[in-house]
Amino acid sequence: MRKYSVIIPVYNRPDELQELLTCLSVQTFRNFEVIIVEDGSKIKADQVVESFQGRLDIHYFYKENGGQGFARNTGFEKASGDYFILLDSDALIEPDYLAIVEARLNQQYVDLYGGPDTDHPSFSPIQKAISYSMTSFFTTGGIRGKKNNMGGTFHPRSFNMGLSRTVWERTGGFLTSRMGEDILFSIAALRLGFKSALIPEAFIYHKRRTQFAQFFRQLKFFGRARINIARFYPDELKLVHTFPLLFTLGVSSIPVWFFVFKPFFYLGVAGLTLYIVLLFIDAVKTTKSLEVAVLSVMAAFVQLFGYGVGFIQEGWTRIWEKKSHRETGATIEYPS
Repeated sequence: MRKYSVIIPVYNRPDELQELLTCLSVQTFRNFEVIIVEDGSKIKADQVVESFQGRLDIHYFYKENGGQGFARNTGFEKASGDYFILLDSDALIEPDYLAIVEARLNQQYVDLYGGPDTDHPSFSPIQKAISYSMTSFFTTGGIRGKKNNMGGTFHPRSFNMGLSRTVWERTGGFLTSRMGEDILFSIAALRLGFKSALIPEAFIYHKRRTQFAQFFRQLKFFGRARINIARFYPDELKLVHTFPLLFTLGVSSIPVWFFVFKPFFYLGVAGLTLYIVLLFIDAVKTTKSLEVAVLSVMAAFVQLFGYGVGFIQEGWTRIWEKKSHRETGATIEYPS
């Protein structure tokens, strides 16, 4: 029976961490430890961790703030398990999460896996709408958490990722702290010959942001991160990754066409209307709520525009900087 090390970086989120640790404390599979890495938080989670002593094999480490990627590297160094599981602190899991992973790896072992995310019934309508947007076929969520995705080979994301100790030893851990650090890590592992897989049943409930303004800032950062990934691996920038950019430019240009060439204006309005209708119908079917469906349409536009703006911003920077520049993200503040 392999031993797992669940590694959780945390930054100013003790309340969320307490909820995740509660989930871990009732896992049906028990051969695991929990490694908490406090990444320079001003609001520390040490007392929360202390309250779980005796209920979990739990270990707490504090480091100066440097970003989630480097915090996870600290977790790797401190872990004693054979297999590492990375979870974001704003995640919730079912009691059989670890049992599902263990059964899947015993049946068909892989050195690198990822799991999907979804919303929990207790989430607010905005959280559910954001969750829909981040997992929908009608947005960039359509290429996340799928066995076969438009973005190419499946790249596990660090909000719900597992890897063997061998993967860590061969890759050396996360190369960057922010700006697409998890995708860069997955690419590095895959190029060393490790195989990745999606475990659909090993899902998490991902809280994400509670306001659209926060969500926009986060997705803008994601758009910037996609350009940063291309700094390291230019061939990983694919046509599908430009869709939010094209959507942003296309929607923004619709009013202009009214004065330039009216047929294009009416065509643009018709296309946008069709997209909104299809998006709304799918959101109603998926969420079973008219309120969440309306918010989901708003969330989709926030997501696509945020990603598109970030993509444009970092792409423009990339054009003028030295081609040898590689951004680790260590000095860039992640939007909270």
